Amino acid sequence: MTTFHLKADSDDLVYYDEMCAKTAQRLIDFIRSFVSCAVAFSGGVDSAVVARAAFEALGEHALAITGVSPSLASGELEVAQRIAQRIGIRHRVISTRETELAEYQRNDARRCFHCKSHLYGEIFALRENEGFQTILSGTNLDDLGDYRPGLEAATEFEVRHPLAECKLDKKAVRALARWWGLEIWNKPAAPCLASRIAYGVAATEERLTLIDAAEKFLKGLGLDQLRVRLHEGELARIEVPANQLSLLTSEPTRTNVVRMLREMGFRFVSLDLAGFQSGGLNALLKLDANPKLVEK
Repeated sequence: MTTFHLKADSDDLVYYDEMCAKTAQRLIDFIRSFVSCAVAFSGGVDSAVVARAAFEALGEHALAITGVSPSLASGELEVAQRIAQRIGIRHRVISTRETELAEYQRNDARRCFHCKSHLYGEIFALRENEGFQTILSGTNLDDLGDYRPGLEAATEFEVRHPLAECKLDKKAVRALARWWGLEIWNKPAAPCLASRIAYGVAATEERLTLIDAAEKFLKGLGLDQLRVRLHEGELARIEVPANQLSLLTSEPTRTNVVRMLREMGFRFVSLDLAGFQSGGLNALLKLDANPKLVEK
């Protein structure tokens, strides 16, 4: 088993090593209780840790499955393929069609439910041909504290959540990924592109493509943690860490960003002075006070 060391002869690192070893074994033992499994594998740190543990536990009886659609940001598939290869786990890439669903395009508070229900349904349909019994997700303990209707979809398909069930939060997951030598241990979260579209604004393939192009352009400026939120009227609200705001307000960068995003199709370009906020649009959810966000 690969371990990760920063320095030799450090009491702190010895403790870190021991704790990671115990955590890894607990996770592996949990997954070993299943006969075979398929990991819903995005290529992010959470699903990568589950995939690594699944491979350690079940070997050829573990499979990683990555769903590809217009909601997947550029470069994420390549990352997933590379990480799966390095782990050694069998990897299957499938095309999903959630963006074609009217319920998904409506983009109300239940969009994530419809997306995950479609994904898990597609994975579930492969059980006989691929020879697995249980679907595993990368849901960690911290995820249980946010609004995540996708967890309801997971229940319908009896999806198990090894990280959450083993009481591993994001910090623990990153530590374990680092100890295992996974290069993405500190990779920023990369939720689907639809999470950038304000609730109530239709989640169309054209808008997903627009957001993807804008974020790809901004990453080319040296920004690695950002969101381009799309609001009604094709307004772009750019979020970057507060200490990087000046990078976008200085000239000629500011002018170039406005010009490029307008040429892409945004009508308005704004910069959020509050800075980057993961899952920031969930703050807009007022399910009791705003009936239009609730699925009928």
